[in-house]
Amino acid sequence: MKGVAKIAPGEGNVALVDAPEPQVLPRHVLIEVKAAGICGTDLHIYHDEFKSTPPVIMGHEVAGVVVEVGEGVESCRPGDRVTSETYFYVCGQCQFCREGLINLCPSRRSIGSRANGAFTRYLLVPQQNIHHLPDSVDEQAGALTEPLACCVRALELTRVEPGETAVISGPGAIGLLMMQVVKAAGARVIVLGTNADEARLEKAAQIGADFVFNIQTADTLTTIREMTNGLGADVVFECAGAAPSAQHCLDLVRRQGRYAQVGLFGKPIAWDLEQVCYKELKVSGSNATVPSAWRKAVALLATGQVQVGPLISNVMPISEWQHAFNLFEQRQGHKIILTPIE
Repeated sequence: MKGVAKIAPGEGNVALVDAPEPQVLPRHVLIEVKAAGICGTDLHIYHDEFKSTPPVIMGHEVAGVVVEVGEGVESCRPGDRVTSETYFYVCGQCQFCREGLINLCPSRRSIGSRANGAFTRYLLVPQQNIHHLPDSVDEQAGALTEPLACCVRALELTRVEPGETAVISGPGAIGLLMMQVVKAAGARVIVLGTNADEARLEKAAQIGADFVFNIQTADTLTTIREMTNGLGADVVFECAGAAPSAQHCLDLVRRQGRYAQVGLFGKPIAWDLEQVCYKELKVSGSNATVPSAWRKAVALLATGQVQVGPLISNVMPISEWQHAFNLFEQRQGHKIILTPIE
């Protein structure tokens, strides 16, 4: 089978390769991939900014159909439409695993970076990773369950109350999903972007943002203070993974407000940490997902409270992975889905 793989450490070193089909193992499930989303992490792996263990097939946002189950698997059967959590291995014994924080397991190995992932035809995952897709969600939309679960995890770690004002900085796929999750929690949501994000800001308005602003043409600091009786936003979610965005979020959040870091920068940034002290901010960071976030993400999809279909702008075969990666880096479109080839 063909797969898009990180073949060696260093900048780039990604190629379409021939790979053997995985063999099913006890308590594991073999999925025929129908759709796999490109994530910012994939670009960080491409640029050697995120740890991986080459050679490894990339991709961790996935949906497909079960084709074979190993001995001892009872949670699904061939023909089931499913998505999968991303951790191929966690130790199960460390303090974090025992507390349900498997995302923090020091021994964690995830598909797409340290175990073969979804940019191919067949994917092997542990049975506990499986979630059935709601009938109303097709496989392309189902591949976005993982980034949605990441946003749900950020919400779990950052209190949002009904009627509060929340700012989402960065209207990429994560920002647009985060906007919908925060909206479902009952907040008034403001989405911020730049000149390069005009189409994405339009999409944010179409799918439910209360307000959208281009920070390069609008005085968002003054506007948001006026909207909040001079206080500032109750909570900010930095989803762009950009240093100027992070600093602007610090400026926008009110005293005793909450700052949530969701986007990844790929490198250290300068950040005015004194504002955390002066404003007595509560700062949280979220790292991937935990099982509770997946259960909630699937429920949000099933009820239609979060719409992921409108975010899919491109569907391309994995043979066009380089073009797809380029589109992603150029911030063209919203969410790009790759499909397998023979």
